[in-house]
Amino acid sequence: MEALILARIQFAATTIFHYFFVPLTLGMAILVAVMETRYVQTGDETYKKMTKFWGKLFLINFAIGLVTGLVQEFQFGMNWSEYSRYVGDIFGVPLAIEALLAFFLESTFIGVWIFGWDKLSKKAHAASIWVVAIGSNLSALWILIANSWMQMPVGYAEEGRRALLTSFSAILFNPHVWVQFPHVLSAALAMSGFFIMGIASWHIIRGNDLEFYKKSIKSVALITFLASLMLPVIGHFQGQIIAKHQPMKIAAAEAHWETEDPASWSLFALIDQEKKTNPVDIKIPGVLSFMIYDEFKGKVEGLNDLQEQYEKTYSAKHGSQSFIPPVAITYWSFRLMVGIGMLMVLVSFIAWFTSRKDGLFSNKLLLRFMMFMIPLPYIGNTTGWIVTEVGRWPWIVQGLLTLDKAVSPNVSAGAVLFTLIGYVAIYGTAIGIFAWLMLKHAGKGPQEA
Repeated sequence: MEALILARIQFAATTIFHYFFVPLTLGMAILVAVMETRYVQTGDETYKKMTKFWGKLFLINFAIGLVTGLVQEFQFGMNWSEYSRYVGDIFGVPLAIEALLAFFLESTFIGVWIFGWDKLSKKAHAASIWVVAIGSNLSALWILIANSWMQMPVGYAEEGRRALLTSFSAILFNPHVWVQFPHVLSAALAMSGFFIMGIASWHIIRGNDLEFYKKSIKSVALITFLASLMLPVIGHFQGQIIAKHQPMKIAAAEAHWETEDPASWSLFALIDQEKKTNPVDIKIPGVLSFMIYDEFKGKVEGLNDLQEQYEKTYSAKHGSQSFIPPVAITYWSFRLMVGIGMLMVLVSFIAWFTSRKDGLFSNKLLLRFMMFMIPLPYIGNTTGWIVTEVGRWPWIVQGLLTLDKAVSPNVSAGAVLFTLIGYVAIYGTAIGIFAWLMLKHAGKGPQEA
């Protein structure tokens, strides 16, 4: 295998491993802060127990997430040095702010929160976890500002083999950021809510600390429902921006080969990318146009026409090649993400509605289903990022830099393979430790926390 393929596999592996932990950190920080705020407002000791119990699980996730994230940026210099050379002037700004402001903020105040229970007033201690929550989500925002520039470059000028920053405000207010960040935040809150409700359901089935776990579910059920509901709403607006600036990604996500007006939405398709067609394709007329234009008409260009346009636009600089992403991966990842998202909306609504009058807690079938829901947001988050990243192939920076021009020229395939094996082994061990610690402490209950 070539170094480029191995470098892509390595970055995909380390990123997916790391992103198992990121949404739970972002969402749990907010939910734990809400619990402690309720404790300060009411003086109810149950809320204090909830803060400590769920806070302990949050800390385990935070620690493992921190470890798995450390190597991410090192790959830019090791495997992707040409990419670093090209984007360094732009990419370095949001990453530096993320590290020096947001990450230091959350990592400092998480120490204050852990060790300050008996040293700070109730309000000051609650404020520290809110600073952690704000810092964590600011950290995500700055990283997404960097990622959004790769998806939709703005505020730059090319000079030789480099892109130079010409407008900081342009990358800060990149329209792509302000649909991507709310989408990520909503997914994080929804994932964290299902995580809490699933573990609480397990304990309720066994009759453990019923008041504690019932109140835990009631505390997060409405937030989980609202966050889940926001996913398709924000995703709709995000899709419209992507359709405008990355039409090839939308066409690949829909396996949409031929230009149509109005455009049909593919419900189920078998894809033959070599022949550039779908041997089986069940479609609903007009729906794809509605998704993009908010009306059941409007031209949506297909992959074949887009390929011709891209060849005219980019071949002189980037060579004649296929600009069509891996369609099957993008298509099915998108449907898995959307399907899980819609299921989350339905289940979170049922959980919130039935928990208001304790109906949820006597329904063992529904409680078991809540346990089943724990891993699904993880899959939904992962497939969402697969669509985002795989869907812009062959670009590493949309329209400016292709993957084959971004890889380090002097790193051998053997070196990348060696580190890939090492990373997978270490990350696999880290996830094993995470699972063991989570099972151990989630099963103990609030008294142990």
